[in-house]
Amino acid sequence: MARFLFATTPGVGHTAPAYPVARTLVARGHSVRWYAGSAFADAITATGATFHPISEHHNDFSVLDLNERFPGHQKRTGLRKLQFEMVHGFALPLLGHVRDLRALLELESADVIVGDTAFIAAALIQELGGPAFAGFGITVLGFPSRELAPFGLGLAPSAGLVGRMRNRALDQLMRRVVFRPMTAAVNDVRGQLGLPPTAQMVFEYPLVCRMYLQFSPPGFEYPVPDLPPQVRFVGPPRPLADPTWQRPAWWSELAAGRRVVLVNQGTVATDSDQLIRPALDALAGEDVLVVAVTGGADPAELGTLPANSRVERFIPFDELLPHVDVFLTNGGYGGTQLALSHGVPIVGAGRTEDKNEVNARVAWSGVGIDLRTQTPTAEQIRTAVRQVLADPRYATRARRLQAEIARAGREEKAADLLEQLADAARVRHVTR
Repeated sequence: MARFLFATTPGVGHTAPAYPVARTLVARGHSVRWYAGSAFADAITATGATFHPISEHHNDFSVLDLNERFPGHQKRTGLRKLQFEMVHGFALPLLGHVRDLRALLELESADVIVGDTAFIAAALIQELGGPAFAGFGITVLGFPSRELAPFGLGLAPSAGLVGRMRNRALDQLMRRVVFRPMTAAVNDVRGQLGLPPTAQMVFEYPLVCRMYLQFSPPGFEYPVPDLPPQVRFVGPPRPLADPTWQRPAWWSELAAGRRVVLVNQGTVATDSDQLIRPALDALAGEDVLVVAVTGGADPAELGTLPANSRVERFIPFDELLPHVDVFLTNGGYGGTQLALSHGVPIVGAGRTEDKNEVNARVAWSGVGIDLRTQTPTAEQIRTAVRQVLADPRYATRARRLQAEIARAGREEKAADLLEQLADAARVRHVTR
């Protein structure tokens, strides 16, 4: 039996993707503990893992909104907003996370710490002599590469001399301007822990992982010659079934012969005026069934719906996607990967967080269209959906990635690889 300690940033997109992996490890008889935000206690316990909360309530952003913690933050925009969120949401809680993890490891040791891309504390624990850190990707690969512009800009790959000059210049801009405050804040924590300063940006910390599980197929990522060797493409884990969910009364309409368009606003950028409402308007006159999932917002807030639209707070995507012909999304990584796991082509419209990077890869891989905007017009949406439905090449490429995902092994393969890492860690411990 191996001992795993999961540790994740207190956000749903950082935590929920790993539920199936934890459930699989528990089913195989391993010890699994999970350090996370309090809002995820029930879901984590349902996997069979033992839940441990973030002890500092003021750093548990699963139950405390950043705007509540820091009044006036919502007035920040652009670069100042990004820098504030990176420092206060990721860097400043680091010391508390490290203390909590040390306390948990004193109670019971672990062979491997499993953490999301942004959970830097797991990397620091490993650097301090703790267990091996296995990371999992909750977004597209953000590792620096001489072939790519820095993560977050949404730019296509550019090789050759000119492209590499562009990439180096942009990399320096990101280091010296955009992420400088966060790097300074992280180095302050490192100093308090007795670690030397580093020039690493947040997206480089996963480079220290002994293993990096990427929850996507390789065909969705830009091919680069300097991909870190510890990256393993396992595809998106299958979401755990919700035993309380019941099919809505209109479910039989999915088999009525009309093509189905799924519209999803995601879990972070949830303003329905940006995508759901214009999509309902855009497709009202089309011969399609539009199913919109608000991600928690009350469907009644949308007012009177077009006759061909159905709106729900939540629908398990694995239940719905087999019936879907086009997925219209703001570019959430998890939803995009689940759509591809069912061979569904995509129309992406989102620019915040990581969404411009996700949508750029949608276009690059040929599985869909990137509208390159956060606020698409009804005409843009209608034209893109018509194009994806009319051109079979989008669906063909989506099915190609569906096959890649099936071969990747998903949560079962992730568990296999984590077991191998745990075995190697125990061997190293015995031979010391």
